[in-house]
Amino acid sequence: MTTMEILEQAKQAKTAINTADTETKNLALLKMAEALCAHTPQILAANKEDMDKAKETIGAVMLDRLMLDENRILGMAEGIRALITLPDPVGSVLTSVERPNGMVIEKTAIPLGVIAIIYESRPNVTSDAAALCIKSGNACVLRSGKEAWKSAAAIVEALREGLVAAGLPQTCVSLVEDTTRSSAVELMKAQGYVDLLIPRGGAGLIRSCVEQAKVPCIQTGTGICHVYVDDSADFEKALSIIENAKTSRPSVCNAEEVCLVSEKIAEAFLPLLKKRLVDDRTAGGKIPVELRLGKRAAAIIAGTPAGPQDFDTEFLDYILAVEVVDDVKAAAEHIALHSSGHSEAIITETKENADYFTKCVDSAAVYVNVTTRFTDGGEFGLGCEMGISTQKLHARGPMGLMELCSYKYIIKGDGQIR
Repeated sequence: MTTMEILEQAKQAKTAINTADTETKNLALLKMAEALCAHTPQILAANKEDMDKAKETIGAVMLDRLMLDENRILGMAEGIRALITLPDPVGSVLTSVERPNGMVIEKTAIPLGVIAIIYESRPNVTSDAAALCIKSGNACVLRSGKEAWKSAAAIVEALREGLVAAGLPQTCVSLVEDTTRSSAVELMKAQGYVDLLIPRGGAGLIRSCVEQAKVPCIQTGTGICHVYVDDSADFEKALSIIENAKTSRPSVCNAEEVCLVSEKIAEAFLPLLKKRLVDDRTAGGKIPVELRLGKRAAAIIAGTPAGPQDFDTEFLDYILAVEVVDDVKAAAEHIALHSSGHSEAIITETKENADYFTKCVDSAAVYVNVTTRFTDGGEFGLGCEMGISTQKLHARGPMGLMELCSYKYIIKGDGQIR
């Protein structure tokens, strides 16, 4: 089926899902989760095909993003079920104003319509995106990368079974069959069919969408995330947070890519950082972190000299750019120059510096003494997420149900004329 035929079907299906009541949508989510679990053998078989083929072209860290097992599929199903317990945003009155003439104006949340999502080698995005769209009353058109297409197709087959069981059109959730660049461009230019386009992937994909899209587009995902270790930081707290932010899952967008250290503690702290991330991990049989060192950091510890782009790179790997800065003001200035606007953290015991950092660092999520790995829809209590918006309109940070809604004004009266 062509991409345009899929878009036509989604447009026809959107009325059914846009107008579905909460009970119907929740039943659909329940049935989708059940079908996902029931189809686990087929999904794993499809994922094995994807994994076997991808081993020829991508590295171990990216293979981990692609890999599914029974626990990950169970986690996908639990993510869907979590949405059932959340309030339905559709129809909620955001503001209500009664005018002097008795007219009542209600700003009311409504579905966007048809949402298209372009994503790469993370098959769990398939179920997360579909479930969020269904709960928020939207039809969705999914466009997976070729590395994950068989996995995505098996997941969509299961989800569609759940939709039908709940009495909704299976075309409320669709998967584009063409994995070439032309299908992505078609979605970018599908005026009259796509109400919002969400790219989830690397900087190249997002830049292409922003430059070429004729439909409304959200910038998501690219994460050049920083952790700044202030001069008053608790060293053990800082080391624990940095190791978690860098190594717990380096292939995701909320992983730390840059560590900045105050010059007042650099000579004491950086050797401990190297010991924790390199020496101790090597001795413990774990993958060590390659430290890409700026000039000031390289004068204190051994590592790889940082190249011209290392402080502007989303490594998605066991690599960490490290530099020494004068103070919290210099850290904020460095972040302003190099950050992608995703997530940044300060490790400090000084309220004044924490307040300065949170006020001056202009990113979607700013942490004080917390790992950046919490920038996630589930961790923020949103169920699952559609992505992390790094722009300011119309959504910012983890995109949950409300971020997949627009609004309209409903005006009620009793014969008022102007």
